[in-house]
This record gives sequence, structure tokens and C-alpha cells, in this order.
Amino acid sequence: MNSPWALGSLRRALPVLKSKSTTCSRNNRVASRHSLSQPHINHSQPQSIRCLSTSTSPSARIDHASTADDSLLLSEDDDFTAAPEIDFAEATEQKLYEKAEKFLRGLRIVPESPSYFSTKPNSTDDYLHLQKLLRRYITLPLVRSGEAPRVAWRALDEYRNMAGEPVRSSKYKRMIEIVKRMNQIHPDLMPVDVRQALDVWMRNIQPFNNRPKPVLVDNFGRAAAVGRRKASSAKAWVVEGEGEVLINGKPLHQAFARVHDRQSVIWALKTTDRIDKYNVWATVHGGGTTGQAEALTLAVSKALMAHEPGLKRSLRKGER
Repeated sequence: MNSPWALGSLRRALPVLKSKSTTCSRNNRVASRHSLSQPHINHSQPQSIRCLSTSTSPSARIDHASTADDSLLLSEDDDFTAAPEIDFAEATEQKLYEKAEKFLRGLRIVPESPSYFSTKPNSTDDYLHLQKLLRRYITLPLVRSGEAPRVAWRALDEYRNMAGEPVRSSKYKRMIEIVKRMNQIHPDLMPVDVRQALDVWMRNIQPFNNRPKPVLVDNFGRAAAVGRRKASSAKAWVVEGEGEVLINGKPLHQAFARVHDRQSVIWALKTTDRIDKYNVWATVHGGGTTGQAEALTLAVSKALMAHEPGLKRSLRKGER
């Protein structure tokens, strides 16, 4: 590669290299004294004396012995090869990599959980998450008292097992209060993240979702229902009739000697003024007489509502 700048520099340097006047006299005297002080040196060999030219820059150091032969000198027609180009992109990338590596060495690992260094990080994270949701959706409308969905929440022991930490009861109560407050948000406006948070606190089995099987009247006009009390279990059949009651094949006064137990068996019929409208026969076993009488009370009440569903309110209040 021919460079105008390189050729111009050589044109200025060639006369200087060929001239003997460029030899520094002071360096020659020093070299001669040095040779006289060391007689063992072979003076037949040409000595290489490096001198500084007065017409060139101080950085132009020239070997006098090597420049004695003009054939070794460069001419204007010689070709020159430039140094390879510097890849500034690669150099910049290397510097950035070194700078980033140095920066990363100075960093410390930050835990994802803000409660990582606390004694109870899991429960604390749950508490902070509930508080964050409550602050975010505090303005959403609520349903009226008593209309919120009935939900069985996790007990304290169950939550301790889930969190794997000894959670205090006071902290658990505060979290349950927030959960119940968010459960009162109107179902049509409840956000997805709130619903997901509530699902975590729900028990796996919801007793409020259980629906009793409806008691139906069969083709013979009978309604059968089951009632339990303590260790007693009873099953009663109620059918329209004249008010006859049979317990285990016996009349009422023979099955129960106490008047209070007799009144408990026919309490549903007496409260709704249906004592002479329906016949009852039932079977009961287990427990004592009081438990059996109260189990029959439940069985007769369920069977009676199968005939007349409108009596539920009167039976619940215990009056007509």
C-alpha cells in the first residue's frame, strides 16, 4: 500500500541517511576512548555507533554501520504495508465487558421477598400481600351484611402447617379480618387477584356448599326422613291420616314413659297444628330416651316439610 505521507517522509530522510556529517563527533570520541580502555576487543570488526541526527526528530535512531551500505536503504519505489486497522468496536466491547464485570462484582444478591431476613418470612409476606390488596380495592362497593358468600376459612393450625412457621394467633386474626373484609366485595366487581388470594385461605372442603337431599313424597303419599341426636338415629315416615303415632311398632305412650319425651316426638305436628292430620310411624335406635325423642323430632319435622314446604318458617321459629 503506497502512502503519500510515507513517501514524503522517506524523501526527507534519504539525504540524511547517506550523509556522513550526521555522525555525532562527541559519540565518536566516547567510542574511541572506550575501545582504548578495552584492548581485548577486536577492532577489525565494524563498530555500531548510534548517533542522533541534527536534521531529524530525536526519535530517529539510526545504525551507522548498517547505513554504510546504500543497498540496504529504502527507495521511493518500494512498497509499504500499513499496520492492520484497529477494531474499535471490539475494543469498546471488551472495555464494556470489563466494566460490567467490575460492576457486577460490587453488587450483592437482593432477596425477592422483602421479609427474607425476618424470622417468619412466609406469614409476613402473606400479611403484606393482603394489606396491599385491601389498600388497592378499598373503594369497591360491598354487599349488605349477611349477603356475603358463606365460606369456611383455614383454621390457625391449618395455616401454620401451610406456612411452615409458628404463627401467632393475633397475627392470624388480623389476616382473617382482612380476608373477610375482601370477601364482602360485590361478586360482580371482585378482581381476579382478590379471588385468587381468597382461594388460598379457603378450606379444601366447604361445608356450606353441602346441600341436603330434598325429601320427596313417594307414590304412596309417604315422606321419609332421617334425624340424629347424640348417639341416637331415627327414621320417620309421615303420611296423611288421623294422627296415629307408632314408634318401633308401639304406641307413643308405650314407647316413651316420660311426658316430655312424648311431647318432643310430636312437637312438629303440635307446633304447626297438624296433630290430627298426619300419621307417623318411625324406627329409632341407639342412645337414651331423651336422645331418641329429639332424633324423632328432627325426622318428623323434615318429613312434614316434604308435604308442606311453607311450614319451614314456623318450624324454625317454633311457633305458628
